[in-house]
Amino acid sequence: MRTAFGERFEITPGYLNSASIGVPPVRVADAVGAAVDRWRRGQDSPTSFETPVATARAAWANLVGVDPTEVAIGAAVSQLVASVATGVPDGTRVLTVRGEFTSLTFPFAAQAHRGVTVTEVAPADLVDQAPRFDLVAVSAVQSADGAIADLAGLREAGTPVLLDVTQALGWLPMDLGWVEWVVGGGYKWLLAPRGTAWLAVRPQAREWTRPVAANWYAGENPWDTVYDLPLRLAGDARAYDLSPAWFSHVGAAAALPWLASLDRGAVRDHVVGLADDLLTQLDLPPRGTAIIAVDLPGDRLAEAGVRFATRAGRIRLSFHLYNTAEDVDLVLRAARAKTG
Repeated sequence: MRTAFGERFEITPGYLNSASIGVPPVRVADAVGAAVDRWRRGQDSPTSFETPVATARAAWANLVGVDPTEVAIGAAVSQLVASVATGVPDGTRVLTVRGEFTSLTFPFAAQAHRGVTVTEVAPADLVDQAPRFDLVAVSAVQSADGAIADLAGLREAGTPVLLDVTQALGWLPMDLGWVEWVVGGGYKWLLAPRGTAWLAVRPQAREWTRPVAANWYAGENPWDTVYDLPLRLAGDARAYDLSPAWFSHVGAAAALPWLASLDRGAVRDHVVGLADDLLTQLDLPPRGTAIIAVDLPGDRLAEAGVRFATRAGRIRLSFHLYNTAEDVDLVLRAARAKTG
């Protein structure tokens, strides 16, 4: 058992895979378990989940720095990105970086039949190339290696931006009030169950956003849009809502308000400090990010109990608020262990 930032975590030493799956606080897991128990006993109804959905939406809006009326809910990032990809005009030129996660790029690539193009460039060239394109789709932090996007440079470039914060929100403080669309999943750094995602649509971006999965829950009053035409969607970003995965939002409602209440600079300093300390002790330059990619023997790390991922041919280690120097030492001992 570990305690971090006022919450308890049932986590074993060596868990460095939050970029794949975040580990919830005990309180969050208990909230989901209690919801499942009520389900088993027939004690809930569909309206029982309205408060968790609203609570999670408001907390995510807080983390991103927008009004909750600008936030749509979904189950996965690609679903919500599709609302943008299908809404951009024919012939839209989209810019991204090589190695970008495909949940962000595939929805645009699937629009090739109407002339939408997606161009990949080296990360170092993204800002310089941005003015030549109609839209930039990029992650705030890259999944494969933790590289942080030049958000200040993108803001100065002036091209509309769709920013995926899945690998950033929860540990990296960001000023996102200028971004046209912000999208992110909840099951990594936000410590919620899989099945939660959100999309912030700023007012100036609604012209390029479509309710491609229009459904009853996207209605102005969902319980009044269960039956019959005409189409009557909400007047704000809820028009892009997907019907919620109930238990996932119960977990998100327990986790996100707590994360939004934390000193985000302190969280960043904690996780980046651990990652940079590991790099320094491996005689590598610090990178200022919670996700690092290194060339270490995966078999030895696994034998030592380190949980990690392999991405783009390298070992990916990711540090979150529940990690400690004990995890750094575990990696170092495995890396320095003699074979034979």
